[in-house]
Amino acid sequence: MDFRFDLIIDYLPYFLRGTLYTIGISLAGILLGTILGLLFGLGKMLKNKILAFPFNLYIAFFRGTPFFVQLLLIHFGLIPAILGTTNGLAAGIFALSLNSAAYIAEIFRAGIQSIDRGQMEAARSLGMNHIQAMRYVILPQAFKRMIPPLGNEFIVLLKESSLISLIAVPELIYWARAFNGQYYKVWEPYLTAAVIYFVLTLTLSFLLSRLEKRLATE
Repeated sequence: MDFRFDLIIDYLPYFLRGTLYTIGISLAGILLGTILGLLFGLGKMLKNKILAFPFNLYIAFFRGTPFFVQLLLIHFGLIPAILGTTNGLAAGIFALSLNSAAYIAEIFRAGIQSIDRGQMEAARSLGMNHIQAMRYVILPQAFKRMIPPLGNEFIVLLKESSLISLIAVPELIYWARAFNGQYYKVWEPYLTAAVIYFVLTLTLSFLLSRLEKRLATE
C-alpha cells in the first residue's frame, strides 16, 4: 500500500478548516440542545398529561427516527420554509440541536427525578417558589449526576456532525471526501479524519472527567 503523507500535508489547511467547522457546529448544537433539552425535560415532567403530550411526542419522534432522515427533512423542508432557501450550516446546527435536545431532555428528567422529593419540600418550606427551588436546590444537585450521560451525549453529537457533510457543509468529512474524490485515495483522507475525531473526543472526555471530579469535591 502506497500511503502518501505528502498528500495529507498538502491537504492539512483544508482539514484544519473542516475541523474548526466541526468544532463550531458541535458547540452550537451542544449549547442549543442543552437549553432546549432542559425545557423539554421540564415539559415532560408536567403533571398535566395534555400539556406534557407535545413534549413526549417531540422526544419520542427525535429518539425514534434516524438523524439522517431528520437532517434531510430540516434541510430540504423546514429551513426553506423559514428562510426561503436552503442553508446547510443552519440546517446542520438546527438538526443537531433538535436531535440532541430529545436525548438531553431525558437526561435532565432522570437527573431531576433522582433527587429526593424531600429536597423540594424543604426548599418550599424555606419560602422558595417552585422555580427558585429548581434553580437553587434541585438542578445544582442533579447536574452533578448528569455529567457522565451528558458527556456521552456530547461525544455522540460530535461524531454525528460528520453526517452534515452530506448537505455540503464544509466540515471535516466534507474535506475528507473531497480528498478522496481528487486523488482517489481512501486510507489517507479517512484515517486522517478518524485521527482528528479521536483527538477531539479524547479531549472532550478529558475535560468532562476533570469537571466531574471538580464538582465531586465541592
